[in-house]
Amino acid sequence: MVAATEEMAVYCFDTLVAHYTGEQPPPPAFEDGNHPLFVTWKKANNGSEPRLRGCIGTLEARQIVSGFKDYALTSALRDRRFPPIQSKELPSLECTVSILTDYETAQDYLDWEVGKHGLIIEFTDPDYNIRRSATYLPEVAGHEGWTHIETIDSLMRKAGYNGHITESLRKKIRVTRYQSTLHTMHYGEYVAYLKKNRGAAPAINGLPVVNGFKTGH
Repeated sequence: MVAATEEMAVYCFDTLVAHYTGEQPPPPAFEDGNHPLFVTWKKANNGSEPRLRGCIGTLEARQIVSGFKDYALTSALRDRRFPPIQSKELPSLECTVSILTDYETAQDYLDWEVGKHGLIIEFTDPDYNIRRSATYLPEVAGHEGWTHIETIDSLMRKAGYNGHITESLRKKIRVTRYQSTLHTMHYGEYVAYLKKNRGAAPAINGLPVVNGFKTGH
């Protein structure tokens, strides 16, 4: 099984920095493979709790090198819930890379563990007779402090269902549970990695970005 690694998070940062510089990112320092994956960006200011800034991925297996490259940018720039991340935000960012594993069909909507399983729900909207689906990564329910029912109900809203949620409707949901390995890296750790392994901090327009400022400005 492939596990999420530091080098995968570095590659996502490399890809985002390269977007701002107009250059190609350095080649990845991990082997390719085929797995479902997600890239999550969060932003923390002045030691505050990191807040979601973008999260997009795929539940279908795909090549992880091109996958991380694509979703690093898609989650940073094209998550419709947020404005695109700007280069000045880099020093406040942390990146979490997730590789999804162990897909299983749950017996019912309660057949999963908070903090261990991510969820994919699928159900028919009784008001419009259309299929709806949504997913939460394994860390979401625990981070929010949700119970099983609160997680399922939140997923139904995420899927676009606005009607009344009943126990009978919950029992009709098809739940797929999965697990993940993940690695989180803050921008400061990324800078330290680059200095150790490449001898220089990331630079935009030729100027190193340190502590939120381009030196020389």
